[in-house]
Amino acid sequence: MFKKILIANRGEIALRVIRTCREMGIRTVAVYSTADKDSLHVKFADEAVCIGKPSSSDSYLNIPHIMSAAEITNADAIHPGYGFLAENSKFAEICSKHGIKFIGPTPDMINSMGDKVTAKATMIKAGVPVVPGVEGLLEDVAHAKKSAKEIGFPVILKATAGGGGKGMRVVWNESEIEKAFETAKTEAAASFKNDGLYMEKFVEEPRHIEIQIAGDQYGNVCHLSERDCSIQRRHQKLVEESPSPFMTDDLRNRMGEAAIKAAKAINYESVGTIEFLVDKHRNFYFMEMNTRIQVEHCVTEEVISYDLIKEQIKIAAGEKISGKSYFPTMHAIECRINAEDPYNDFRPSPGKITVLHTPGGHGVRIDSHVYAGYVIPPYYDSMIAKLIAVAQTREEAINTMHRALSEYVIEGIKTTIPFHLQLMQNEDFRKGNFTTKFLETFKLK
Repeated sequence: MFKKILIANRGEIALRVIRTCREMGIRTVAVYSTADKDSLHVKFADEAVCIGKPSSSDSYLNIPHIMSAAEITNADAIHPGYGFLAENSKFAEICSKHGIKFIGPTPDMINSMGDKVTAKATMIKAGVPVVPGVEGLLEDVAHAKKSAKEIGFPVILKATAGGGGKGMRVVWNESEIEKAFETAKTEAAASFKNDGLYMEKFVEEPRHIEIQIAGDQYGNVCHLSERDCSIQRRHQKLVEESPSPFMTDDLRNRMGEAAIKAAKAINYESVGTIEFLVDKHRNFYFMEMNTRIQVEHCVTEEVISYDLIKEQIKIAAGEKISGKSYFPTMHAIECRINAEDPYNDFRPSPGKITVLHTPGGHGVRIDSHVYAGYVIPPYYDSMIAKLIAVAQTREEAINTMHRALSEYVIEGIKTTIPFHLQLMQNEDFRKGNFTTKFLETFKLK
């Protein structure tokens, strides 16, 4: 087992990793930018090293600075959290060359799933259902028009190196293709320095349902059931839950088996997530694989009583997993509390938290790095907390979540708490009648 782990991340995920390491008797090293010097992850770690100025490129994406911090503190492993360098194969390779264990999959595994075209080809070969689409990248507008006619409208253009909805356009008819192609290509180039596009059939009334998996270094793979992440705004998740209200036992078994096939196809080790689109007829299609811990991993932990960070560390240290798949015994819902103004198009709201009162009680969990007096910097993701409610049934979990949200007081900044309070009272949400398009018609009062 590792003696000291450096966490190459910030905020709540860094704090989450530190807590598990402490329980496992592993010392920790926090890295931080000058903007994060007062963050809780810096205070809770055994050691802390400043790695640069506030911008991500000068700090959390600065590989030489992070590796220097690992070497001067004698860390024998690095946990990347999510975001930043978590799916950067170059970083994983550099860690290996320096004799420091990257707590995650190998560089080849990251590369095989990082490019969406390559990932799709791998899944087809493994027998995992994929959305009908074009093989390879689109060459030009003419190729896009021809392909769209063959697939059948509506279609969707996606950036091969994409994420977060960047470089993505839905095309409903032939007259829209040229403009959509050019704008998606330009946006992809600006966001990812890669303007490659591919095309798929646009799945109508989709749900975003993902399967949590774990694989060890000996070929054992299991799934840990599903999370429904359909409540999204501009392809950014706001609410996640497990089990999905749309799920059946048959669908869960089929999706779980497909996820295990997907992981075994690349001999995957570590924890990861296979993301699927599920249509209204419960047909499911591979969308992408996240070769890292997810923001919403807490939902799975609560419904199967399973520490995913601990499992991730144990796998990296060479321990075997049981290979047994897990199924939900409870119902959990997670609301992402962001420093954003939901009444002003969710505009970021950095600044000082003047008053903070967090909810408690049975069935309530909060993962957060903020406190009263903490100043939220404007340089990073706006999520400041994850509020998780768990209960025997979905209805009880929603009621617990609503109660907890009503107790949650954060002053000095705007947050998404008012949005979540209204969502928990929405009749369609409570009935489980929603798709990824739900928030396009949801109106705040």
